[in-house]
Amino acid sequence: MRAVKYIGVATALALAAAGCNGDEDTASPSAVPAGLESFYEQKPSWKDCEDGFECTTVEVPLDYSKPSGDKLGISVIRLPAQDSSDRIGSLLTNPGGPGGSGVDFVRQVGRAFGADLRNRFDIVGFDPRGVAGSDPVRCNTGAQLDDFFSTDASPDDEQETRALGTEGEEFAQNCETKAADKLPHVGTVNAARDMDVLRAALGDDKLTYYGASYGTYLGAFYAEQFPKNIRALVLDGAVDPTLSSTELLIEQAKGFETALRAFAEDCVANGCPFGDSADAVVTRIGDLLDDIDKKPLTSTRDDREVTESLAVMGIARSLYVKEYWPVLRQALTKAINDSDGTILLGLADEMVDRKADGTYSNQTDANMAVNCVDKPTPQNLAAYGKAAAEAEKSAPRFGPFVVWGGVPCVYWPTQSAPEPKPLTANGADPILVVGTTRDPATPYKWSENLADQLSSGVLLTFEGDGHTAYLQGNACITNAVDDYLVTTDPPKNGTTCR
Repeated sequence: MRAVKYIGVATALALAAAGCNGDEDTASPSAVPAGLESFYEQKPSWKDCEDGFECTTVEVPLDYSKPSGDKLGISVIRLPAQDSSDRIGSLLTNPGGPGGSGVDFVRQVGRAFGADLRNRFDIVGFDPRGVAGSDPVRCNTGAQLDDFFSTDASPDDEQETRALGTEGEEFAQNCETKAADKLPHVGTVNAARDMDVLRAALGDDKLTYYGASYGTYLGAFYAEQFPKNIRALVLDGAVDPTLSSTELLIEQAKGFETALRAFAEDCVANGCPFGDSADAVVTRIGDLLDDIDKKPLTSTRDDREVTESLAVMGIARSLYVKEYWPVLRQALTKAINDSDGTILLGLADEMVDRKADGTYSNQTDANMAVNCVDKPTPQNLAAYGKAAAEAEKSAPRFGPFVVWGGVPCVYWPTQSAPEPKPLTANGADPILVVGTTRDPATPYKWSENLADQLSSGVLLTFEGDGHTAYLQGNACITNAVDDYLVTTDPPKNGTTCR
C-alpha cells in the first residue's frame, strides 16, 4: 500500500541502542544528556494561533552526535488546560504515520479528548522532524506522486515489475537530490530524542503521552531510551517492533483483509447490492479489481484514470473508520454498475493527502524517508516479488499492494538501521497498550505482542472495528484511558471493552 495513513507502506519501526536497565533508579528523571543543555533549557515563546490554540517552535540538533552543528525547528501546538488551578502538565500526542502532522491532529481533534484530560492537561501536538512544519522533507512534485501512486502495484509480468522499480528508483533519486542532508537524521531514533527535549521545554519532569499507530512505536522507543522520564504512556493501535519489514507488511495486508470481510458482513446484514453473503461480496470486490486492472475506471473528479492501485487505496481508506463503510458501499456500487471511480479516487486522494489542485502535503515523502532509514528492507525487486507472492496467498486483495509499496527503499541513499529487537523499557512505570480486534492497519496481535514485550506493559482490548480505539466514542475505552492518564493507575491487564 502506497503511504498507508498512520502506519505507512513499509511500517516505520526500528530499535536503536541507548536503553536503560531496570536496576537503575526510576524515581526521578534522568539527567540532561551532556552537550544538550541549551536544548533542554530553552523556554518556548508561545503565540496565539487562532481558535484558542497557542503555537511555538522548539529547536533540536539535526545530528545528536554533533549538537553544535545544524539545527531543526520542531513545530508545536497546544490547547491549554481548561482548569489551570488543577493542571497536571502537558499531554504530548502523535497521530502516527510516519508523516502525520501532530499540529494538524491537535487542531482537528484536540477538543475531542476526554473532559478530565481537557481540564487537567495542555493537549500538545508536534510535527516530527521532517514532517509538515518541522523542516519538512520534500522530494516529489504532485505530478510525480500521481505517477507513483497510479503505477500498478500488483505486477502481472516482468514489464510491470520493472515499471514499479523505475518509479521506486525515481522516488529515491528525487529525495537524494532535494533532501540528502536530512535523510540520515529523520528516523524514529531521533524523533524519540526530540520528544525528550520537548518534555523538558514544556516544563514537565516526566512525559505524559498518547500515541496512535506509528506513534505507538515512537512512544515505545521513547520508553526504551528514557524509562525514568515516563509518567504515563498510552500506545493505541500498536505495532510489533520485533518483526522484519516484510513480516510487518504481510501482517498489515492480512489486517486489511480481515477488515474487508467485516465490511462485507455488515453490507450483507444491511442488504448488500453486490452480494448476498460475505464470501460473495469479497469475491465481487476482487473481481472488480481484476476488471480495473484490465481497464481503469473513469472519474468526474479530474482527468486521471482510476487504476487498480488507486482503487485499492480508496477501499483501504474506507476501512480505517467504520463510519466510512456506507461511503465505501456507495463507491463500490458506482464502480460496479457505472464504471465510475470518482468516489474511490476521492478516498484514495484523502489517504495520501492529495489536494484538489493536484498538490500534496509532504506526508508521502516523509513517510518513505522515515521508513527507509528505520528498518532494513529487501534490497532487490526479486526479494520484494517473493514477499508479495507470500502476502497474496493470505491477503489476495491487499497483499501485493502493501508489500510493493516500499520499493523505493531498494534504492534509498541512506543506510538503514540494524535488525529489529524487542523493546522492553525496563524500569518504566506501567505503560498502557490498546488494541482493536479488527484493526485493518495494526493487527490486534501486534498490541498483544508489544504489551508482552514491555516490562510494564498493560493490555486494554477494544472488541471492534476501525484503526485505533481512543477517540472512537467508546465510553469504556475513553474512561479507562482518561483515568490512567490522570491518575497513572492503569486498568487491569487484559481488560476488554465492547
